[in-house]
Amino acid sequence: MMEIIKNYNGKELTLSVNGRIDTITSVEFDESIQDEYGNFNSLIIDFNDVNYISSAGLRVLISTGKKLEAEDIKMVILNVSDDIQKIFKLSGFDKIFEIQ
Repeated sequence: MMEIIKNYNGKELTLSVNGRIDTITSVEFDESIQDEYGNFNSLIIDFNDVNYISSAGLRVLISTGKKLEAEDIKMVILNVSDDIQKIFKLSGFDKIFEIQ
């Protein structure tokens, strides 16, 4: 189960994600970002209530990051739990993304 809340502050989009980003929910996660392309010039993904991310979820972050980088749009990941932080470190994501 996953819930995504979208909030705009001008052209800055914050996605607050709640629950698990797994093989099934990663499709919804990806679509929720893609639906907003063109509407924002900065993306914040708030992981405060994310308790699990699978390789499918990681792939969404990579593809989103590459697309936004090509368009010079900043992406930040906030409020990452210790468990998710370990996954990011093991996968090298802590070197790829701005994580606060």
